[in-house]
Amino acid sequence: MFKHTWGEDFAGQALSDKRLIAMLRSEKGRWVDYVIEFTRGIDNLVGFHHTLSQLNLPSETQTSKKVDFYFDVFLQAVRKVKQHEYIKEIERYNTACSEFSEMTDVVFFADVTQRYPEFEALLEKHKKQKKEGALDVIEFLQEHSPFVKKEENQWMRSVMQIVRNTSAFFQPQIRTKILNEGWASYWHERLFLADDRIKGNEVGFARVNAKVTALPRVGLNPYALGSLLFNSVESLADKGKISYEFQRIENAEARKNYDRKTGEGLDSIFNVRENFGDFMFINTFVDQDFVDNNKLFVSGRRLNQQKGVWEHYVKSRKVADYRQMLLDSLYHPPYITVDREKTGSGCLYLHHHFEGKPLIGEYISNTMLGIEYLWGETVKLETTEPVQAKKDVSYYGMFQFPLQVEEPAAEAEPKYERVVYTMEEKKLTRTVM
Repeated sequence: MFKHTWGEDFAGQALSDKRLIAMLRSEKGRWVDYVIEFTRGIDNLVGFHHTLSQLNLPSETQTSKKVDFYFDVFLQAVRKVKQHEYIKEIERYNTACSEFSEMTDVVFFADVTQRYPEFEALLEKHKKQKKEGALDVIEFLQEHSPFVKKEENQWMRSVMQIVRNTSAFFQPQIRTKILNEGWASYWHERLFLADDRIKGNEVGFARVNAKVTALPRVGLNPYALGSLLFNSVESLADKGKISYEFQRIENAEARKNYDRKTGEGLDSIFNVRENFGDFMFINTFVDQDFVDNNKLFVSGRRLNQQKGVWEHYVKSRKVADYRQMLLDSLYHPPYITVDREKTGSGCLYLHHHFEGKPLIGEYISNTMLGIEYLWGETVKLETTEPVQAKKDVSYYGMFQFPLQVEEPAAEAEPKYERVVYTMEEKKLTRTVM
């Protein structure tokens, strides 16, 4: 998750950025702050996963872009060869790999370019298209905004790049919050308890530690949850329970007494710390045993009619419900891309790929206002929103005490509709598609 930050001197870069912004402020005044704030409004849309996908691809699985294009695009989409011809080309490439090793591509494509003279030109065109397709919203505005491309506005690109780089640098932090806090809490307790110098200070340590790692009955404490998960992973690995053999066991008593004494706990938590993010951490290790052992549950809230107060109750102890509650609390920015086919003629068209969570309505107007400023012309945003049901407000006016509130019925599946927001000349309109 942090691999793209390894070669950076963040403190040195921040100092350089500070000096550049100070210089620009002296020349451009408050317009620098406008660009900073408008870019920060979309700084959660940086292409973080695209960057990681390029850095974390194992070298043994990598093939040249030329090979990928030839087999994945050229033969199948351009030439549309028959299946037996495609398989024959794969065999020819494998033969070249075994016979010529490092010279594979040179030998293999010498024949390809003779048979298909157009191949090299199509490859170059494909490389340009692929590079363009990887641009996130900020990068697209930097490269294609008619407003930013004006000679007098070229300085805006530098400011936008500072905001984007800073956001990309901190993206891993927010995606590993439970891991980070849990790791700190785990080692804080383990190192202190193993230190002879703590003798006589156990009460003070326990008081401080409890304030940090106490597990609330309602809500989420990342320090507590992360520490519990790391202790759980260590225990599972020491007993050999992180295995397919253990997962196949259905008998509760057999699962409880299973212990192969592998002693791999410490190695396992270091492996988790190195390679997991919060989503993988929760999705992999929060199971029914973890929920039961730690007496975890999902709480609900209801109105106590007699006392006139809201009260919390145990809504579910099922792992599916508890895990979903945790996943819903994780950082998950919207997935918004530029629709190149609809962008043009003075309009920037943004497409929100709906993933079950609608955009927060109160932020749409200000965010699109900032994008309109940076783009210089009309901006459209296509998104998905729940259909708003009409509320019945005929009962007893504003008085609540005489109402007979019943237990809420099972929630029906929400209905959604596709809408388009248009920001034009600082005015926002909404249209249902």
